[in-house]
Amino acid sequence: MKTIYLAGFDVFRKDALAHGEQLKALCAAYDFEGLYPLDKAAPAGMPGPETARWIYDANLALIRRADMVMANLDDFRGPGEPDSGTAFEVGFAVALQKPVWAYSADAGTLLDRVAVSKDADGMALDARGFVVEDFGLAKNLMLACSVRLVAGGAKECLEAIAERARRRAAEAAARRERDGSNWDAND
Repeated sequence: MKTIYLAGFDVFRKDALAHGEQLKALCAAYDFEGLYPLDKAAPAGMPGPETARWIYDANLALIRRADMVMANLDDFRGPGEPDSGTAFEVGFAVALQKPVWAYSADAGTLLDRVAVSKDADGMALDARGFVVEDFGLAKNLMLACSVRLVAGGAKECLEAIAERARRRAAEAAARRERDGSNWDAND
């Protein structure tokens, strides 16, 4: 069974543990094993910085163990911006050459959601006066170009992952069949 690291700001929900169990059950419904960052708790009594390091190391170990990553890239603490920790986890998984799937229910492009004004040259600006990239993408290009982004939530993303796996299995079976037929014809 393929394993999926479940990246996202879901760990900051008040019901984070219950939500993690729901995500893992959803993964199981599609024949995947979900690896949730809160599956193990940091040892009690550690000071804040040591706890943070423990969590960091544990999450990286889970990403290394996983076959792929599924990331919640919904806007987190502002429009157009997913959780920075999740963005790091996506980049780490990409660097490990793991497939990364992501989902977002945020509608529109980054420009649609972030731009608040235009400067004298017509450049779109965010609330702090920075230029908003305009590539017609839903997320920053470094995320949009490194993941398979699915519109919707975790269920829609898992459906897309499972469909891709079925399609690849069917293509592999067809190749084996074709190659076997070719082999028999040459006997």
